[in-house]
Amino acid sequence: MRLAKPFRKYPPVSGKLPVLMHGADYNPDQWLHDPKVLEEDVRLMKLAGCNVMSVGIFAWAALEPEEGRFTFGWLDEVLERLHANGIHVWLATPSGARPAWMSQKYPEVLRVGPNRVRHLHGFRHNHCYTSPVYREKTAAINAKLAERYARHPAVVGWHVSNEYGGECHCPLCQEAFRAWLRAKYGTLEALNRAWWTAFWSHTYTDWAQIESPAPHGENQVHGHNLDWRRFVTAQTADFMRHEVRVLKAVNPDLPVTANLMELYDGLDYRVLAREMDVVSWDAYPLWHKPGADSDADTASWFALNHDLFRSLKGGRPFLLMESTPSQTNWQPVSKLKRPGMHRLSSLQAVAHGADSVQYFQWRKSRGSSEKFHGAVVGHEGHEHTRVFRDVAELGATLRRLADVRGCAVPAEAAIVFDWDNRWAIRDAQGPRNAGMGYEATVHAHYRALWELGVPADVIGSEDAFDPARHKLIIAPMLYMVKPGVGEKVERFVERGGTFVATYWSGVVDENDLCWLGGFPGPLRHVLGIWAEEIEGLYDEDRNGLRVNAAGAAELGLAEGRTYEIRELCELVHAESAEVLAEYIDDFYAGRPALTVRRLGTGRAYYLAGRAMPPFYEEFYGGLVRRLGVRRALDAELPRGVTAGVRTDGDHDYVFVQNFTGGPVKLTLDAREYVDLESGEALAPGSALELPTHGVRVLRRRA
Repeated sequence: MRLAKPFRKYPPVSGKLPVLMHGADYNPDQWLHDPKVLEEDVRLMKLAGCNVMSVGIFAWAALEPEEGRFTFGWLDEVLERLHANGIHVWLATPSGARPAWMSQKYPEVLRVGPNRVRHLHGFRHNHCYTSPVYREKTAAINAKLAERYARHPAVVGWHVSNEYGGECHCPLCQEAFRAWLRAKYGTLEALNRAWWTAFWSHTYTDWAQIESPAPHGENQVHGHNLDWRRFVTAQTADFMRHEVRVLKAVNPDLPVTANLMELYDGLDYRVLAREMDVVSWDAYPLWHKPGADSDADTASWFALNHDLFRSLKGGRPFLLMESTPSQTNWQPVSKLKRPGMHRLSSLQAVAHGADSVQYFQWRKSRGSSEKFHGAVVGHEGHEHTRVFRDVAELGATLRRLADVRGCAVPAEAAIVFDWDNRWAIRDAQGPRNAGMGYEATVHAHYRALWELGVPADVIGSEDAFDPARHKLIIAPMLYMVKPGVGEKVERFVERGGTFVATYWSGVVDENDLCWLGGFPGPLRHVLGIWAEEIEGLYDEDRNGLRVNAAGAAELGLAEGRTYEIRELCELVHAESAEVLAEYIDDFYAGRPALTVRRLGTGRAYYLAGRAMPPFYEEFYGGLVRRLGVRRALDAELPRGVTAGVRTDGDHDYVFVQNFTGGPVKLTLDAREYVDLESGEALAPGSALELPTHGVRVLRRRA
């Protein structure tokens, strides 16, 4: 029986454009010398089925060529021309790259590296978020833009800066870091205790002694490193808040977004998401790598990212703000998208909750670092290209899929991913300094759900764990368990939820201090195990787990079935847990490798070693069947084929996607479907054919 869910249709990002958005980054400031190019752009945009453009992202030098002298005439003309032709605008603030005059006159705006050397002018994102001058200048130009355009009929929202990132170690940031620490800890005594500074006699006796981590100074105090990364996030969010405050003061109803990046390491995106009305991100899959499974592997990784960015706002649709219609210029090898892949890749984003497909860039730059980056319009300057046809065809598809806009993704499973957990694992210094593989581990567990066509959220350990929302929560390598999380997991399980944890969980607290009394610390009671040791294996080492009779009965796996284990093996004692599988080899052969603890009406599983496929597919396949976790399609999916679903509560929209690299056939489940594009009715159990890189969008009753 399905749980009642609040899955619904969300309102559009902007009432001005209540459809799936389709467009690109548009840089008319590069072509002001050639009015014919600008005129041609509008014709081509309409041919491509584009309805929105992101404008002004790196236009500060064109908007303020000299300090205090603003030139908006060209932007007025661009917005009016676009509006007259039915094309809307995400209007950017230009803080991602400052003009040279500012760097020359106010060198404090330039970042200082961890080596304490101040940067020269150039590149982008080379500015100090703490600098009063930079904050003053961004506030001034943002205010000018808001006063002039915040109520312009073409503008659907603000595109704030561009891909926030990086850090600054200047004296201003050092003082801000110390102030942040004083606010967090109150006293040096509390800070020293949290950072365990008695080790190596690193105790601080004056706030002025604290510096940011440096390659030629302190970088071995893990709590220090962790707090610096948290501070960088907090300072970036504060700068974003500073930008947004000016915009909202003029028109509080105009939505704000900031384009994020693929599972970016440098910032905790959960913190930044609080400052946005809608999340957007820039996705650049590296398709067509060598290997038969390469596209499926890439697709599942980017599906994980899509689900993360949707989850940052509690399931609200996100925007695919950048992608490439052809190739990038910065990946190691810039493969062309094969026929069909542009459509498949774009609709994958829509299947996972995107309400837009947008590109970098509209027209290729003539010079500089991205002159060979993909674009809708190339250097030839016309529509008679394969790429343009692909974009135009997708534009027509998005118009036919208008009913999908705003629909929710009905996820009953969730994966836990925390940035500070990620940072702490990387800093841990053992048991495998050759690579702990946190991200790869999360992806391995996620991919099993993806292969099954199970919609999933990507949540943080501080989010709600509610069995009325998620039947299954998976927390791979939850090394850092913050206060209250253990109790929250226990309540989740007691109330009927299923929780899956792995090796290297419950090791440290929020300050990166080891939990005392035995690992997995606060998770020990709910999991019913005690972890005595963890062994790092060399890359060529192998062990394995063997399913016992209890595991076969619990999971529906064959008794005696074996699975390979590599890299990490944890030696655990079953306390109140039942052993479902044992290690095969080495001195710990016969010891628990997989356990379950029944608590209340739920279960908590613990995987002690890093298993290899097909373990995850078979393990989660058994759990999904037993729990009745919702799949997009209750059908046998060939490996490399997945299904995603969005719903408005009345109708489900199922996206069947083929990442196998060849044509496939499958049989639909026992429900009636209609092909959303062709209108073809598909009876229960119909055969469905998908060409190479094919995708079908089907509608059914919810």
